[in-house]
Amino acid sequence: LLPEGLLIFLLLQLTWVSGQQLNQSPQSASAQEGEDVSMNCTSSSIFNSLLWFKQDPGEGLVLLIALYKAGELARNGKLTAQFGGTRMDSFLTISGSEMKHSGTYSAVG
Repeated sequence: LLPEGLLIFLLLQLTWVSGQQLNQSPQSASAQEGEDVSMNCTSSSIFNSLLWFKQDPGEGLVLLIALYKAGELARNGKLTAQFGGTRMDSFLTISGSEMKHSGTYSAVG
């Protein structure tokens, strides 16, 4: 069993989306409850939009945040995401993580 409060984040690397390579890092991360956790993705080309999803085991994808404009910053509860100025990268930060934030996170462009 895991110690109480330990969060496990399984991060999915997307290798081909819209015909271009999209890399996500870190591949996996863990944090204690209350800690901030950040992840990012980078692309080999410009995206018109970038969507962040979460998936719990045995469940479908749930859209968390959609970004459409260069430099756009969006929030959803404790989640914050920003589209890079060149629209070739993005980050997602979970502020004050909780057990409910455990899961698999994906960026799709």
